[in-house]
Amino acid sequence: MEYRCVQCGFSIKTLYVQYSLGNIRLMKCEKCKYVADEYVECEIMILLIDLTLHKTKAYRHLLYNMRKKENFEELFWKLAVGFLLLDAYKSLRLESSKGESGSWKSFSSLLSLSTCWKIVMDVFFGNFMFILTFLSVVRIFPSTSISITRCKDFLLAILISSYFKIFLIVMMVWECPSPVIVIIDLFVLSSNLVALKVMTEPATSQYVVGACFSAHVAKLFVTQLLQLR
Repeated sequence: MEYRCVQCGFSIKTLYVQYSLGNIRLMKCEKCKYVADEYVECEIMILLIDLTLHKTKAYRHLLYNMRKKENFEELFWKLAVGFLLLDAYKSLRLESSKGESGSWKSFSSLLSLSTCWKIVMDVFFGNFMFILTFLSVVRIFPSTSISITRCKDFLLAILISSYFKIFLIVMMVWECPSPVIVIIDLFVLSSNLVALKVMTEPATSQYVVGACFSAHVAKLFVTQLLQLR
């Protein structure tokens, strides 16, 4: 994984030159002639704001430059576990909202064997259908020529760009209506689409973005079908 200019996406060798401790000079992109990555000198809060605003340069910094620096591949399984746990909580929250005025059920009812089994089924089959649909749609277009290793990078980008799911934890503290979950899911979807668009070339981005959208629809269909059961 090479460094990229956050402005145009052109590959570069290094982001900055360090002359001494705390004394660095940001490199300029050879293609667009702008500073390759101004986020190197920015506070993390600025990056978070730009990510929330879906700025492509913020996603390039996160998925290329910051990812290489922090070696996010080692965090793949940790991110996957966190993703599944948040999905499980979302399913639990939706299950608990079934009742009078969407109120919470009793604690003992939430921990019943049938409820736990239903949550496991929702999380497993929902995410299984998501991965299956995404990989199938991506690989069905021969013009994309996407390898298995590249598909792994895409899945990692989806995990990283699903950071909006962390807002589900807020629902543990404050009583938020269930429709908030729909808003969070929409933010996750839009963030995934921007991340995959940044990770792909213009010629293939429409296929990968379409595959991600189809995967989200397939996951929603499966989870809704299980909810009806």
